[in-house]
Amino acid sequence: MADRPQPIHLRLPATSANLGAAFDTAAVALNFALEIDATPAAEFSIHASGRNIAECSRLDGNLILDTYRSLLAREGRTAPPLALRMNNQIPLGMGCGSSAAGLLAAVALAAHFGALGWSGARVLAEAVLLEGHPDNAAACWHGGLVVAATAAPGSSSASVLTENHALPLISIPPPDSWRAILVLPSRPLATRHARSVLPDAWSRADVVANLQAAALLAPAFATGRADLLAAATRDRLHQPFRRAICPLLDPLLPLVGHHGIHSVTLSGAGPSVLLITQQEQTPALAAITGALHTLQLEPVRDFELLPARLEPNGAASHWHPR
Repeated sequence: MADRPQPIHLRLPATSANLGAAFDTAAVALNFALEIDATPAAEFSIHASGRNIAECSRLDGNLILDTYRSLLAREGRTAPPLALRMNNQIPLGMGCGSSAAGLLAAVALAAHFGALGWSGARVLAEAVLLEGHPDNAAACWHGGLVVAATAAPGSSSASVLTENHALPLISIPPPDSWRAILVLPSRPLATRHARSVLPDAWSRADVVANLQAAALLAPAFATGRADLLAAATRDRLHQPFRRAICPLLDPLLPLVGHHGIHSVTLSGAGPSVLLITQQEQTPALAAITGALHTLQLEPVRDFELLPARLEPNGAASHWHPR
């Protein structure tokens, strides 16, 4: 009789992608996470805590369970029922990588409980195929600032699932003294809507400007050059088109270079805003609240401030394939 699969623990950190100019290219991991303890069971069940409990608890239309079942069906395996204990600290629909974390969780669960024998590289590659772009999933899996690429946007699965399933990427540990603040609005934003407002093409000048900026991002992280972040995150490809549907961005952009704030960008496709700051965040928090107060926006009622650390470790540090 085959060995009964052992329980598994997964910790999948939140991520913030794009970081301004590095559109669909880079993301950084943050130190709040989706944590899952999964155990074989007679039937599927979920005990959820943390954020968005109702969405996380449902058995029908659940991203993790639906993806888990479909992957194992594709591989010709029966999906063993699981009892999941889930603590979710990643807000859904806020541009903090919740879908990437959920997809990675599903792939890892399928690989483990389906005894697929997949390496960590294969787990990540499968999640990237499902996500459609590599930035969030790669940062969630590896931690730190991750710059990643696929063969080409919209390319076939063969271009991602290479012979050794390894994506071209680099993970850079964040400087110890840097911190992050997420400014979360009261309402989420569907990624498909945030994508729909983007143009089909950009001018050469805008593309070159973004290439110049994005080329500074990884060196800034690698060398701890906070003074480069303002230039490295200056974007002309997606943030100008998302301003109307992400109204927290415009009032916070002028804070760059003041109050210990190194950069201000949309977090992923929005609507949240990510600020990278110095270790002492009190002046930055006061400045954010003041800037939004001028628009008659109040904490708790209209937005949430979520101070965070930049996370050097990703889900791969807990992955031990069978």
